[in-house]
Amino acid sequence: MAFTLDFCESRAREAAEAASSAKLSNVRERELRSEAAWRAMANQMLQVEKKRVERLAKQAKAAEEVATDLD
Repeated sequence: MAFTLDFCESRAREAAEAASSAKLSNVRERELRSEAAWRAMANQMLQVEKKRVERLAKQAKAAEEVATDLD
């Protein structure tokens, strides 16, 4: 199974559902911690992807400037 954004978000939703249906407070707290961890991982993945896109755009712009200078 691939570790993707969808996977993290799915696990967070599952943990939230488990927390809401938990009868024991320690189980509810555990599931809420799990949800928070999965959401943090998903947010981190989003930030990494955003930085990657920004870096690629910057590299493309630099390559375009070099190509323009060579003309």
